[in-house]
Amino acid sequence: MKKILLAILLMAPMSMMAQKFAHFDLSQIVPNMKEYTTAQSELENMQKQYEADLKLMQDELQKKSEELQKEGPKLVENIRARREQELNDLYQRYQQSYQDSQQALQKATQEKLGAITEKVMTAVKKLGEAGGYIYVVDTSSGTIPFVNTTLSTDITAQIKKEVGVQ
Repeated sequence: MKKILLAILLMAPMSMMAQKFAHFDLSQIVPNMKEYTTAQSELENMQKQYEADLKLMQDELQKKSEELQKEGPKLVENIRARREQELNDLYQRYQQSYQDSQQALQKATQEKLGAITEKVMTAVKKLGEAGGYIYVVDTSSGTIPFVNTTLSTDITAQIKKEVGVQ
């Protein structure tokens, strides 16, 4: 029994030494991907279009508000009330359009960046399995308190190659 226990104790440190760990820096990969550049451009164009649409609505709202301020005292009560209601309705449509555009932009961002992240994570998994690594961690997130890079293999360059970054 003592011999078995001694053998186990002697083999434990050897098995610990055989474990392999890897790390990568996501911030060096994603910004260099063609898909990321394309997604950023598409998202910027989408945001500009939303801003232009909102600007038109805002200009119309401003114009009608100024008209109401100028003509308000001269108008009959029921006409002034109707124009105030129209102005209020236009303001509510503006607010709804703003919220809708923000939600659409956020959804598009999540979809586009989600696809990019998935591509990178697929490459990480493939390289992790092929390399026989126990753990592969992203050092760019800052959530890992410490990674000893001398005892861990940096696979950032391999991931870049796998996802098509030059």
